[in-house]
Amino acid sequence: MSNLKTKELSKMGYTNDQARSLVINTISKHYKHHSIAAITELLTHIINNPKDYLNHEHLGKIAETLTGKTKSRDFEAFSLLPQPGPYKVYGTNEIDTGAKKQMQLAMSLPIALQGALMPDAHTGYGLPIGGVIATDNAIIPYAVGVDIGCRMSLSIIDEPASFFMRYSHQLKQALKNHTHFGMEGSLDVQPYHEILDSPVFNETEFLKRLQGKAARQLGTSGSGNHFVEFGEIELFENNSMKLPAKKYMALLSHSGSRGLGANIAGHYTQIAVERCRLPGEVQKLAWLDLTTEAGIEYWISMNLAGEYAKACHDTIHQTLLKSLGLQTLVNIENHHNFAWKEKLANGHEMIIHRKGATPAHEGEMGIIPGSMTTPAYLVSGKGASLSLNSASHGAGRAMSRTKAKQNMTASSLKKILNNAGVTLIGGSVEESPMAYKDIERVIAAQKDLIEVQGKFLPKIVRMNRD
Repeated sequence: MSNLKTKELSKMGYTNDQARSLVINTISKHYKHHSIAAITELLTHIINNPKDYLNHEHLGKIAETLTGKTKSRDFEAFSLLPQPGPYKVYGTNEIDTGAKKQMQLAMSLPIALQGALMPDAHTGYGLPIGGVIATDNAIIPYAVGVDIGCRMSLSIIDEPASFFMRYSHQLKQALKNHTHFGMEGSLDVQPYHEILDSPVFNETEFLKRLQGKAARQLGTSGSGNHFVEFGEIELFENNSMKLPAKKYMALLSHSGSRGLGANIAGHYTQIAVERCRLPGEVQKLAWLDLTTEAGIEYWISMNLAGEYAKACHDTIHQTLLKSLGLQTLVNIENHHNFAWKEKLANGHEMIIHRKGATPAHEGEMGIIPGSMTTPAYLVSGKGASLSLNSASHGAGRAMSRTKAKQNMTASSLKKILNNAGVTLIGGSVEESPMAYKDIERVIAAQKDLIEVQGKFLPKIVRMNRD
């Protein structure tokens, strides 16, 4: 857009200062990857046919300045219910007051039907992390979360614990060479996955613009608590995989849909907030009706982000294990930060949002991690209706990243790692095990929700450094 001058805009007919300012801001924000020729053609069409663009999501305001008309505002205001709807809290002693208050507010939304709060819950944005909420034909982007489809993936490998002693150097090098962490950047060798050719990317102009970013970030991981780690898993008797009860080598990863999911979350949250006006304290919990165009678009986009998150994990596991000549016996994976259409016991279909919660229908497998030095648990769901068929997604934070940074030192983290016999590549004090709740207490608080089938212990952990 920097090549298109004010003088050129005036020649097209954009003589009004407000119109020119809107054009520059709108084009630089939403059409920056278009060619000058395409932008010129678009702007010429708008100046000649402004009425055609009055209802356009991005170009409507430009059209308004040209016609002098203001389009009717399509929004509805809602109040909170005087009493919150029913919700079950698991492990209440493990949960901070802020998270409980957020859940109470969320259950006061007029669309909230039922909820649950997991024992790893802590204060988040809008819905608490560890919050589960059921709605009737409405989707709340912020109750899904920013990192849409964030998930766990566990590959069990038929190698004994001695493999770590013999090949620790090769394992470390594989993690350094074939993983990438952080907000930006990509792998040295760009991988391919069929998700990149999904026709869903062509469903909306918004998704089309994100396809390139998705290709660049395929097979990479985010920052914060995202990780890829090699460890040892002990499978218990009568496990659902029907594997012998013994110790196996395993690869465990945790990350989500990268920039694709973050952009989808931001875009549709903004639309929801504009169209669904709520009191300030719950403004971010604005929803989209699934019968509307925006609601349908978000649902399609969310599911694409979930498939993309899975593709990232599949790429990470396949690339790492291939580089080491290892084969997977079985892979177990699960989403959190997602929404599903599910029928409950009464046969009524609801939209179940699990923001930092693991699906735990009867017999459904999932992984609940602790921290970089504490166990992750392989679990099978019990299908508890009061939990909306859910369980925790991890140990949960006991302190914020800021507080952890203020109270932890690199030397104390190193001591914790040495005592646990864990090698850390990257990582930071913000993700210190001391910043997390006791995973054993969190697992014990949900004995009615899950059955433990295996215990994973991390050995070599790769995380983002900052």
